[in-house]
Amino acid sequence: MSEFAISHDFCADKICTGYEEKLILKDLCINVPAGKFSVIIGPNGCGKSTLLKSFSRLLKPKKGCVFLDGKSIYELPTQHLAKNIGLLPQSPTVPAGITVADLVSRGRHPYRSLFGQLKKEDYEAISCAMEAMGITELADKPVDSLSGGQRQRVWIALVLAQDTDILLLDEPTTYLDIAYQVEILDCLALLNRTRKTTVVAILHDINLSIRYADHIFAMKSGELVAEGKPRDIITPELMKTIYGMDSSILYDPETGDPYVIPRSKVS
Repeated sequence: MSEFAISHDFCADKICTGYEEKLILKDLCINVPAGKFSVIIGPNGCGKSTLLKSFSRLLKPKKGCVFLDGKSIYELPTQHLAKNIGLLPQSPTVPAGITVADLVSRGRHPYRSLFGQLKKEDYEAISCAMEAMGITELADKPVDSLSGGQRQRVWIALVLAQDTDILLLDEPTTYLDIAYQVEILDCLALLNRTRKTTVVAILHDINLSIRYADHIFAMKSGELVAEGKPRDIITPELMKTIYGMDSSILYDPETGDPYVIPRSKVS
């Protein structure tokens, strides 16, 4: 893996997109902070996953465009895009019987010629990715024999082996218990801090989002409602706007970060 990621100008400019006749994103403009850990929050169905699919060229906008360093991602060669942007989708399917090392090695496809063998640098990238996610000792184990948290580490290692400067992660902590969630996010935060990899993740836990994010994008109904540092934008008013939820905000005495406490409607 490269020692330091390259900073890229990565943005969505007035994109409108959806599925068939249903429009999900509406004239959405987002500039992703280079080298930062960004988190997208918002209620189910607000367009978070649709945005990541647009960012990774899985979904082409009906209007507007996504740009990487000033060039439309829809005009870039597939191999070039795969060397710059890595995506971990929701609930990826594990090929039957595949081992950890074999699955992680698939992250090296953008660097291989047709029918080409893995080279020294490929094995080094695979090894570094597994080490970064703490799964080296699992290399020969079948992925489908692992726990949920271990599997998620393997999938993230695959994306790391792709050695991209931008990582897009769609709910990487879903269905994991709190200990595994913290472990996964710690690994991603360390990668961001040490390599300056640009990380964009969708998370549902507001307080974990606040804890790890340098920058938060708050969405509702396909639109960007607010963005900025957590301590600047997380307020009871924002929680009410995007979730329809009454809440109180406390502040960490050590970091000054906000902590959201939902107000129960049951007395």
